[in-house]
Amino acid sequence: MCGIVGAVSTRNIVPVLVQGLERLEYRGYDSCGVAVYAQDGTPGLRRARSTSRVAELMEQVAAGSVQGTLGIAHTRWATHGAPAVHNAHPHFSHGPGADVSGKPGRIALVHNGIIENHDELRAALQAKGYVFDSQTDTEVIAHLIDSLYDGDLFEAVKAATVQLHGAYAIAVFCKDEPHRLVGARAGSPLILGVGKDGQEHFLASDAMALAGVTDQIVYLEEGDLVDVQLGKYWLFDKAHKAVAPAQRPVKTVHAHSGAAELGPYRHYMQKEIFEQPRAIADTLEGVEGIAPELFDGQMNHAPGANAARVFAQIDSVLILACGTSYYSGCTAKYWIESIAKVPCQVEVASEYRYRDSVPNPNTLVVTITQSGETADTLAALRHAQSLGMKHTLTICNVATSAMVRECSLAYVTRAGVEIGVASTKAFTTQLAGLFLLTLCLAQAKSRLSDAEEARHLKAMRHLPTALQAVLALEPQVMAWAEDFARKENALFLGRGLHYPIALEGALKLKEISYIHAEAYPAGELKHGPLALVTSEMPVVTVAPNDALLEKLKSNLHEVRARGGVLYVLADGDTRIESGEGLHVIRMPEHYGELSPLLHVVPLQMLAYHTACARGTDVDKPRNLAKSVTVE
Repeated sequence: MCGIVGAVSTRNIVPVLVQGLERLEYRGYDSCGVAVYAQDGTPGLRRARSTSRVAELMEQVAAGSVQGTLGIAHTRWATHGAPAVHNAHPHFSHGPGADVSGKPGRIALVHNGIIENHDELRAALQAKGYVFDSQTDTEVIAHLIDSLYDGDLFEAVKAATVQLHGAYAIAVFCKDEPHRLVGARAGSPLILGVGKDGQEHFLASDAMALAGVTDQIVYLEEGDLVDVQLGKYWLFDKAHKAVAPAQRPVKTVHAHSGAAELGPYRHYMQKEIFEQPRAIADTLEGVEGIAPELFDGQMNHAPGANAARVFAQIDSVLILACGTSYYSGCTAKYWIESIAKVPCQVEVASEYRYRDSVPNPNTLVVTITQSGETADTLAALRHAQSLGMKHTLTICNVATSAMVRECSLAYVTRAGVEIGVASTKAFTTQLAGLFLLTLCLAQAKSRLSDAEEARHLKAMRHLPTALQAVLALEPQVMAWAEDFARKENALFLGRGLHYPIALEGALKLKEISYIHAEAYPAGELKHGPLALVTSEMPVVTVAPNDALLEKLKSNLHEVRARGGVLYVLADGDTRIESGEGLHVIRMPEHYGELSPLLHVVPLQMLAYHTACARGTDVDKPRNLAKSVTVE
């Protein structure tokens, strides 16, 4: 979602700022901008903003000679106010009674998050004579800091944060202090980058923004403020007390640039679909046996027997996640209850903390997130912890994320950077991690025999090869996509373990092709969805050869009897044959409990090729963002 880059240096910092925005493009945005303190000509604030891509912003910067040694930059995903230039960040303050079309004021600011009390603050500032140029909650912060400024920017920011309710990460500078950058965070991530030889320092929402500039990173904690000046910085906690360096150590983080080479692929999503065999192999690298210690070794937590102790104590599992990660959790529920025999509940993170629930201190709270910065999931985790549920574990793709730091246990997947907004390899690696968790829980509860462990491990080691065989089905999936590209609605069906996979398939199609798609348990057809079935409503069915196959076949007959057209992903021995109104793609092999990892891949390819046929922006679908850092 929104991205922040800021810097104070002795060199022109604009190329670093804009390059940082390029590396954050994968997160999704609808406007971008950069502001600097310019010392040439008439010193003061200058900026460039665009509702196009960062490449267009670069052209503006070059044409306008925007240069400076102090600056901030931002990519915005609209919340308050439409995607328009006047709502784009950075925002400038305008003193009381100022003409907003005239010269900018003294404060420049960028912001991630949502300020919940912005209406009250706006009214109070307007009463003081401040004039607003945008509909954003962000401009409120800029004016608020301006109203509190009395020669010390840090003190003004500190006083302003006391009045802010909601989530924020901000980077701000003042034209009266041209070598100072101040940052603050509460509910949204912000990091400090320590430059080479300590001569320049950076602020960013993501370490990736600073890839190639510095790998020396300090992670700000909840409520932290940071005062950044040439060659030095100071950190303060939420109580505004100075923080010793040992409390916020500098970590070496090898972030990879989002500007990866596409190679032979048309889009990053296609590339990431085909990277799944490698991503699964990397995620499972070093797994020689089922051991709870797999979930012990992570940053800020010393390896040991902590996971084994926790797994032995817990008597239930609560999974918290959003979007695609939620569907991976729904899949894991079947595994955890059928293999480990542990009760499992899966909650949409954005709903969980807003309802009354019955906490159980012996519950293992499992969060699932690709970025590890998803605001709703982090808030749900903290809510669960506040209810006394202290056993926490995350399945996450980013080892340095807030989620990994805040959970006591973690399994860090190794999908690598995922640039396409529609998640693919992050989803399948999450499933791999969740299956390992299931086996570890089963072992801790003495519900996994040596023979069963060996069988499961053999199947997991074979996954990369099995996935390669599934990817070879792409030409058949492309033929389906030609049919789907002419439709406006689609229905996805699955049963049991594969119902969440049908949900994920429908989500992928709607995300990037903009075709309305819904998913149902196949047994629910006659309870409502069957009314929608016509020859114009393609019905995709996930049909593995499992215990529910015969029931599923009956559901398929219900669709055909109503003139519906079926598209079936079937295992080779299901005896479902192609015919009039029935299109079948045969999966290379039946894969038992791990079948969801294989069946989801053709659904990813179907969404991808349908979107290509319709000419949509595959990697950056409209209105969506990669990392959702606001509620």
